Amino acid sequence: MERVELFDMIELDRRTWMRLAGAVGFLRSLEVEMEAAQEPARPQRPPEPPQRVTAEMLHQALQLIGLEFPPEQEKMMLPSVNRNLASYEAVRKMTIPLNTEPMFRFDPRLPGEKYPVPGPSRFFLSRKALAPKTRGSKTVEDLAFLTVTELAPLVRTRQVSSTDLTKMYLERLKKYSPKLLCVITMMEEQALAQARRADAEIKAGRYRGPLHGIPCGVKDLFATKGVPTTWGAEPYRDQVFDFDATVVEKLDKAGAVLLAKLSMGALAQGGLWFNGMTKTPWNIERTSSGSSAGSASATAAGLVGFALGTETLGSIVSPSTACGVTGLRPTFGRVSRYGAMALSWTMDKVGPICRSAEDCALVLRAIAGPDGKDKTVIPAPFDWLPDSPLAKLKVGYIKADFDRMQGQRKEVYDAALAVFAKLGVKMEPVSVSEMLNVPAWMIIGAEGAAQFDELTRSGGVNQLRGQAPSDWPNTFRTSRLIPAVEYIQTQRARGILMRQMHELMSKYDVIVSTSGQILTITNLTGHPQVVVPCGFTAGFQRREQGQQQAPAENGVRDNPAGLLFTARLFEEGKALRLAHAFQQATQWHTMHPKMDWA
Repeated sequence: MERVELFDMIELDRRTWMRLAGAVGFLRSLEVEMEAAQEPARPQRPPEPPQRVTAEMLHQALQLIGLEFPPEQEKMMLPSVNRNLASYEAVRKMTIPLNTEPMFRFDPRLPGEKYPVPGPSRFFLSRKALAPKTRGSKTVEDLAFLTVTELAPLVRTRQVSSTDLTKMYLERLKKYSPKLLCVITMMEEQALAQARRADAEIKAGRYRGPLHGIPCGVKDLFATKGVPTTWGAEPYRDQVFDFDATVVEKLDKAGAVLLAKLSMGALAQGGLWFNGMTKTPWNIERTSSGSSAGSASATAAGLVGFALGTETLGSIVSPSTACGVTGLRPTFGRVSRYGAMALSWTMDKVGPICRSAEDCALVLRAIAGPDGKDKTVIPAPFDWLPDSPLAKLKVGYIKADFDRMQGQRKEVYDAALAVFAKLGVKMEPVSVSEMLNVPAWMIIGAEGAAQFDELTRSGGVNQLRGQAPSDWPNTFRTSRLIPAVEYIQTQRARGILMRQMHELMSKYDVIVSTSGQILTITNLTGHPQVVVPCGFTAGFQRREQGQQQAPAENGVRDNPAGLLFTARLFEEGKALRLAHAFQQATQWHTMHPKMDWA
């Protein structure tokens, strides 16, 4: 009996304990629910976005850029690739004005190397330029092909007025530009007002310098307040800015007279713009090349006293060569690009196209220097010492460039090299063949595609007249597939090339060449180049559109050849000095097209 009661009591206690434990559990769950009700709801992880990029698409995309990863790694990549796609689309919805630069900039100076420091420039005109000038019995029309150094003394001494010069050039623009297609917008009213102002200032003794009263033109990618800036492209035909580009302001400050906005290949490529192909005045069956097509053509045709152009990869050198004029591509960072259409933020340069090397020095002096707007501009002195001894220059020449010439071109370039021997210039053969072959097209393509991203996505590029595989529309579309990693790697390789070029130029003041590999190298490294006419070869005419060029039947020598001079960073004056000496010893820069086709 006692044992049964004991077991009954144990069972009772167990049932009581279980009931109590259940009650405690209920109260605890109730407490948790009350706490949860008082706390804010915890954010839930958003669901993964729809897999718009499939595994197969990712695999094919990797093949497209020459990469291959194991299947498990591609599978791991897939969610991130899809999430990134949403980020790309978010960026595309942002409004980024065309004049917005990326938050990085190129500097041609290498760390640890010495370069010219800010300070006064040494600038002197040549003895020939300083010699007294008399107009004689020449008509105003006869002055059309004079250099700035020849025109300036006549204007300063009031032997010819800026107004008369301006009217003469305006009439020539109207007469010849319709066939050359070198002008986009005339600025007649404004030009005449500037000319009258120049005449009044000079009469009052307020002479501003050699560009005062000299008529000029600028490539139509420089902003001009209240005047269309079309970039040579159909989508921008009606584009008007409410400010002037820095170089336009500086030319106005120097007293120059702006006659016209000159043609350029659409969005700075080639010579084709929305009204047609710009021609060289030596043979209107041929393009003047580009993209500073109108600047070179108008200068060669005597339609302006000088002009401004830009270069990213040959756009001053190439048209200057095709038109037989003198072009200067300054050091990257020498001239402000504020108000100029950007194509490649790390490669674009602004420079003059003139009829002589000394003219280029005069114009560069006027437009160079910081403006507080383009942060790539580097303050550095510009020395122009045109009568300094040539014997002090250490000169090299790229032998391979001249060795590969054949026929008439070999005759022309052999004769050009012989000029230096007569001048007593000793030239050492140099080679650039071992330098790193950095793909400049990748930099220009990526940066240009970014600049005109919205135009590409909206289909605006389809309006451009040029739609060939080599034209911008296809390039911009293709460049969307350049991986960011490859773009950055190319910029890193560019640094190696800069070091190689620095080591070469440490041995020479100037290197003479043709427009071969050195043209691409220097556009990547930022070194300055000057091109001058050095002779002519038999011209060419195009039989029918789409066919190859064939020699002209009359064999007329109307195809100018160009000689290039490369200098160290910020030492444009030395390249100009040797080019000036070449021009003083030859007559090529004084020869002008007959223009009997008008």
